[in-house]
This record gives sequence, C-alpha cells and structure tokens, in this order.
Amino acid sequence: MDQNNYTSLHSFVLLGFSDHPKLEMVLSGVVTIFYFITWLGNTAIILASLLDPHLQTPMYFFLRNLSFLDLCFTTSIIPQMLVNLWGPHKTISYVGCVTQLYVYMWLGSSECLLLAVMSYDRFIAICKPLHYLVIMNPHFCLKMVITVWSISLANSVVLCTLTLNLPRCGNNLLDHFLCELPAMVKIACIDTTTVEMSVFALGIVIVLTPLSLILISYGYIAKAVLTIKSKASQQKAINTCGSHLTVVSIFYGTIIYMYLQPGNSASQDQGKFLTLFYTIITPSLNPLVYTLRNKDMKNALRKLVRVDMNLQN
Repeated sequence: MDQNNYTSLHSFVLLGFSDHPKLEMVLSGVVTIFYFITWLGNTAIILASLLDPHLQTPMYFFLRNLSFLDLCFTTSIIPQMLVNLWGPHKTISYVGCVTQLYVYMWLGSSECLLLAVMSYDRFIAICKPLHYLVIMNPHFCLKMVITVWSISLANSVVLCTLTLNLPRCGNNLLDHFLCELPAMVKIACIDTTTVEMSVFALGIVIVLTPLSLILISYGYIAKAVLTIKSKASQQKAINTCGSHLTVVSIFYGTIIYMYLQPGNSASQDQGKFLTLFYTIITPSLNPLVYTLRNKDMKNALRKLVRVDMNLQN
C-alpha cells in the first residue's frame, strides 16, 4: 500500500469522550452554554466598540479583532463537536477534518500574536502617552493586524501540510474531539521526530517569542505605573492592563502545556480537557474579563442595550 492510499481516507473517526457516555451528555450541555456565552459576549463587544464614538481607539480596534477571532475560533470547532456528542456517529469527512486543522491552527496562532500586539499597544499608551496617537495611527494598527493574520496563516500552512503528508497506514481513528495537530501526528505509522521538532521550533516562534515580548512590555508598564502620581489614572492603567494579563495567563498557560512539553508527559484525557479549556472556556471568558473592569466598555454596552430596547418598543 503506497502513501496515496494512506491519505485517501474519506473520513476520520473522532473518538472524543466516547468511552465516557455520561460525560458526553454533560459536556454537550456545558459546551452549548459556553458557546452561547461566547457568541453573546463577543458580538456585544464588537457592536458596542463599533457604535460608540468614545471607543474608536487602537485599544478597542484590537479588542474587536480579538472578539472576531474568538468567534471564528470556536465556530470552527464547536458545531462539529456538538454533532459528535449528540449523535451515535463520531465521524468527520476528510475535507472537513483538513479544513478544521488548517483553520484551527491559523486562528490559534493569530491569537498568540494578537495578544502580543495588544500588549505593545498598552506599552505605548502608558509609557509614551504623548506620542500614542502618532505611533498607533490607524494605518499602523491595520498593518500590524494584517501581519498577525499573514504570519499565522504561513505557520498553519507549514505545520498542517507537514502533518497531513505523514503516512497513516489506513488509521483514521483520532483520539480527540477535533482534528488537532498532535492527535493527527500520533496516528502516523512512521517516525514523526522531524514533524515534532518542527512543531516545537515554530511553537517557540509563535508562542514563546510573543510571550517574551508581552512580559518585557509589562515590565516597562509596571515601572511606568508606579511613577503615576494620580491615583485615578494609576487605577485605570492597572484595570486595563490587569484584564489583558488575565487573558494572556489563561491562554498562554494552556497552550504552552499542550504544545511545548514532551509528548508522553500528560495523559490523553488530560490533553482533551486542556484543549476544551482554551478553545471553549477562554473565548467565553474574554468578554467578561475585558468588560467587568472597564468603565468605557460597560457604558458602551449599556447604550447598546438601551438602543436594542428602544428598537423593540
């Protein structure tokens, strides 16, 4: 059997949590609730920041991009996951699996880089406030976002293509609830050291490099905040940066544990739950994190609710 036969499978079987049927029932309810919260919260942020003239700043431009990214990220995973959780069939077509793999990797990489861009925005706002609007002009902000999406797409194309070219010897059973790169690598029937090293190397570029830049930015931000004499301004800076740091900690913590560790150091079920956390729970928490301590965003959301109520009346 040649390699062409290995890659000509018409579908994959996503085992997910099929060995725990009661858990599947609970998960289907939990996932549906979090998906609804994700859509409601992120859509509200996008609409509020677009409609409120006070939120036409670089910070909210990047936040809109993050919310849009989270909506796409969860939508690329959850509908198929719910179909598999609800029904007896756990299959996904070959084309569907390949599409999910590329999109999932693209959007996940984009979030890593976008969080770094958002930390740079906060660094300029707090450490160089007089030059903020000059440096973070609309053209520069748009250029940074395009760069983020482009680099992430290139990363996805390289890693996913390497993974899909691995021979699978007819094996189409994925011990996961989505077509994730580590799960795809595990079903290969040859030595996968080269691909794993490529994943690790690009993981350093896409994950650890942005994280290092974030930590450096916040080192300077902490130093600048301590020199602010106005308590109100100091508190506002802490609230804004604290929200971003919370999101960074949750997202990067799980990503690093999943992708930058030895392959056998965590159980398969543990890996599935971690994937659930950063693909489903984190996108639903982001709107809460960015709104609960942000007065401008809370005011914009109140206005949005009033407009909606007036339209209904």
